[in-house]
Amino acid sequence: MTVELNYLVWVCVFTALIWIPYILNSVMVRGLVDTLGYGPHAKPLAPWAARMRAAHYNAVENLVVFAPLVLVALHLQATGPATALAATVYFWARVVHLISYTFAFPWVRTISFLAGFLCQMTIAWQIIATASGA
Repeated sequence: MTVELNYLVWVCVFTALIWIPYILNSVMVRGLVDTLGYGPHAKPLAPWAARMRAAHYNAVENLVVFAPLVLVALHLQATGPATALAATVYFWARVVHLISYTFAFPWVRTISFLAGFLCQMTIAWQIIATASGA
């Protein structure tokens, strides 16, 4: 398995697990019945859990960009040291983003988001360069 595909799997697993802590908080704050229902007057999550939920949404939104880029790069054989590094850094940037968002480290959150975006653009650039024959 390539480095890019390996980190795509890890990003998917990480993104798939992020919901667990904030749902547990919801059960603790709201109770199981209200967590599973659609109560119009549900108690708010703890601030950290609300931020974690927002970070989870952001992770899903960015996975929609990252995953196809990795798959297209693999399909076109547009991988190499730059895409391997980009995939690795992307995973760790998403981990840092979740932690910094959850615990309200605003500058770290923004920088880690930007790092992930630059990783996506690195992979996209490699695809474009390969497809154009450059």
